[in-house]
Amino acid sequence: MHFRMKSCRSMLGLCGQRLPAAWVLLLLPFLPLLLPAAPAPHRASYKPVIVVHGLFDSSYSFRHLLEYINETHPGTVVTVLDLFDGRESLRPLWEQVQGFREAVVPIMAKAPQGVHLICYSQGGLVCRALLSVMDDHNVDSFISLSSPQMGQYGDTDYLKWLFPTSMRSNLYRICYSPWGQEFSICNYWHDPHHDDLYLNASSFLALINGERDHPNATEWRKNFLRVGHLVLIGGPDDGVITPWQSSFFGFYDANETVLEMEEQLVYLRDSFGLKTLLARGAIVRCPMAGISHTAWHSNRTLYETCIEPWLS
Repeated sequence: MHFRMKSCRSMLGLCGQRLPAAWVLLLLPFLPLLLPAAPAPHRASYKPVIVVHGLFDSSYSFRHLLEYINETHPGTVVTVLDLFDGRESLRPLWEQVQGFREAVVPIMAKAPQGVHLICYSQGGLVCRALLSVMDDHNVDSFISLSSPQMGQYGDTDYLKWLFPTSMRSNLYRICYSPWGQEFSICNYWHDPHHDDLYLNASSFLALINGERDHPNATEWRKNFLRVGHLVLIGGPDDGVITPWQSSFFGFYDANETVLEMEEQLVYLRDSFGLKTLLARGAIVRCPMAGISHTAWHSNRTLYETCIEPWLS
């Protein structure tokens, strides 16, 4: 303070004196140079994003999504996990969950403010299991991108390639056997006409849904409820997820009538936390028509509408 007063007297000779109006007008343009600069506004960094691919996918499939995130949220650290690519995605889902868990732990450890998960198709089930088994996860938004969250029951090209002699009506004979449960797609095969077999044989979906008793059910539910937001994305023109409402936790009854999430027993019983999440406003449903299954992660409109708002 003393330095500024001395400088004022030596340079202008006017400190403590009343300046004539003409002098004031002449000095106005130079006032910003004499005043201390305002601190630059601080922009909080974006939370890291972790991307998990689906069946037969690889990290390359998400190049467009990476471009969108880099454009709208510059500086965001995005990790597309390059695990269980291609045919390796047929490995049992619990094996995949363990592998992806080892990959996400160090990412979460470096992000105390939290992370976002974007999980596509089969990857959405892997991520939901991760949220269940990790008691210290810090996931802010779990974005489930066209994922068969209540299971799959439909004849698709994937099934015809894997099981060429089977159709959805008889695939339960394979999937609900110990041998069948060694294939990831059988881990979430959900035949509404053989519910008892599904509940007894499903080694994955029935467990993370809390449809079958197991000693970790209470802990898994508690872990799942740590998530900040559950963003569900899907649509009627998907062409693969059957029924497409499975992306929103809807599914067939025994008559193949689709019951919405709020009509499902797992919701009514709040077996793994859906009802609690909805009650606190943490579930977001974003249906989009006109998008096929392989285009969900490359559609710019979909990104701007359903994904970008949740990447804080």
